[in-house]
Amino acid sequence: VQLVESGGGLVQAGGSLRLSCVASGSILSIKAMGWYRQAPEKERELVAAVSNDGTTYVVDSVKARFTISRDNVKNMLYLQMNSLKPEDTAMYYCAARTIPGSFDYWGQGTQVTVSP
Repeated sequence: VQLVESGGGLVQAGGSLRLSCVASGSILSIKAMGWYRQAPEKERELVAAVSNDGTTYVVDSVKARFTISRDNVKNMLYLQMNSLKPEDTAMYYCAARTIPGSFDYWGQGTQVTVSP
């Protein structure tokens, strides 16, 4: 499975961005996809995920502002981020899970920077 993210950038606080991730390769082996982020000197955290049955998870800290969606026809994963805050600044990674329990495929990441 190969994952390529796009859509990051520099935005002012209160602005919006939509991250995209295109999956290729062994698509049929994917059981779930998600977005992680990692800010400097912080641990990587799961931001949102969606499984093949459509079940979604969004971390509480962004639940009112971020939406995850998936287009299985286009093999795309999206993260709509609204009302961005400086603390959302991080590298955002697309991930795919083909085995139980953990995400095992990762994209290269796309940087999101939110200025005050």
